[in-house]
Amino acid sequence: MTEPTIPPTGRIDLSGEGVHWDLGSSQSYAEYLRLDLLLKAQQPLSFEHDEMLFIIVHQASELWIRLFAHELEGVMDCVRKDNLGPSFKMLRRIGKVQNQMQSIWDVLSTMTPADYSAFRNVLGRSSGFQSMQYRMLEFGLGNKNADMVRVQARDPEAHAQLTRALQAPSLYDEVLRLLSRRGYGIPAELLDRDFTEAYVSSKAVAGAWLGVYHNAQKDWELYELAERLMDLDHKFQLWRFHHMKTVERIIGHKPGTGGTSGVSYLAKALELRFFPELWQIRSAM
Repeated sequence: MTEPTIPPTGRIDLSGEGVHWDLGSSQSYAEYLRLDLLLKAQQPLSFEHDEMLFIIVHQASELWIRLFAHELEGVMDCVRKDNLGPSFKMLRRIGKVQNQMQSIWDVLSTMTPADYSAFRNVLGRSSGFQSMQYRMLEFGLGNKNADMVRVQARDPEAHAQLTRALQAPSLYDEVLRLLSRRGYGIPAELLDRDFTEAYVSSKAVAGAWLGVYHNAQKDWELYELAERLMDLDHKFQLWRFHHMKTVERIIGHKPGTGGTSGVSYLAKALELRFFPELWQIRSAM
């Protein structure tokens, strides 16, 4: 029995692979991804080694948030059109994105308090609190707060975009309209309300969701949608918690660079629910 030929270490046989060594008029990988811009966007303001980590972690988070928001808009479009099938794939993808967003805190937590303190002053007043994309995402999920628009005052375009998101129905508002169209008793005042205000839970909505769960075989799509929404809400809370504990690990209870109280501010968000009745009815089933 002959022994298999072992190729030289570190070399792959490319013979017969048909590699396009000459791209001709085609765009390259770097050109398609605009890597000339992307990889030049990391511009540390200090000579501290860990500032590069800090920048990349936050830039990567913004990219994942962008995909999250893109998928969320697709879900909302499906709900508006009463076509839930494609939304389940999008919601599954959102869950995977949330996993990536959470794992980013594991990378950031490798930075010690001394590492961060060495360059923190160069941040000035810049802070994740000012993230336009994150605020758009929260508004789309239903955490409405008109005060949050003020932080975009220096950017008229961002301010106008966030104002529109504040005034628009959230995902949950669209879901409640869907429940109403499917014959579940949603009070009229919840279907056409002031969407700039945060949603307040309703016994009638809780009753509607109980009806969905008790009729899961007949209304499987609504049942599946409810569970996908629970997944999203659950993972968002885990992300918030991990964020808070990472901040506490690195800066303790110092104020944030954006002017908030830091950990104490982040802790306030831990009890927020995007879809409150879906949590409440667990005790009634």
